[in-house]
Amino acid sequence: MPLKLIVFDMAGTTVHDSDDVHQSLIKAFSQFSYDIDREDANSVMGIPKPVAIRVLLTQKFQLEPSPDDIDAIFREFEDNMLYHYRTSPDVRPTPFAERTIRTLRKIGAKVALNTGFSSDITNTIIDRLDWDDMVDAWVSADQVERGRPHPDMIHQLMQKFGITDPAEVAKVGDTPADLQEGTNAGCGWVIGITSGSHTREELEPYPHTHLVDDIWQVVNITVDEFAHA
Repeated sequence: MPLKLIVFDMAGTTVHDSDDVHQSLIKAFSQFSYDIDREDANSVMGIPKPVAIRVLLTQKFQLEPSPDDIDAIFREFEDNMLYHYRTSPDVRPTPFAERTIRTLRKIGAKVALNTGFSSDITNTIIDRLDWDDMVDAWVSADQVERGRPHPDMIHQLMQKFGITDPAEVAKVGDTPADLQEGTNAGCGWVIGITSGSHTREELEPYPHTHLVDDIWQVVNITVDEFAHA
């Protein structure tokens, strides 16, 4: 089956992250006197942040949060992230990310980005990295009915490019939610990056076709598919 579309995650996969997302979420919770740690934050990486906030308030604090409660923490998180991506000198592509994307597009694949961030944060990252022409498309969690681990973002990208068979799609990301998203979409390739938010041991229990140590290995996996298509 030929590979037509590769969907990459952003933070931790194609965009460098030194626990910035984790710390922004921890800081947002602390503004409302809720203490969460990195393990708590890591447990909800990759999913839409309003959903992540609801999950933590419900499961860790045994609360029944109102939409206003969730929105207040989310707005604090979003402000933290927007400030980071607009101003931090640490904002940069992960090693080999741009080379990987260029190579995949050169051999004929469509390359897209998706994320658990809001479109405001996503667009800020795209602008900061000057990626308007780097990728073919991108989609954020707030642009679909359901974010990860549901397949809605991948389905939207498939529709954009006229792809009807998910077996012709690869999903690449660094969180369990990424792997679940790719699996739920029926992607032919579900590739976990072990150099992001989760280790190989943490990703291993989740469904996948490959686990790789760096993003360039995605090229090694997929080039053969084009050669034999």
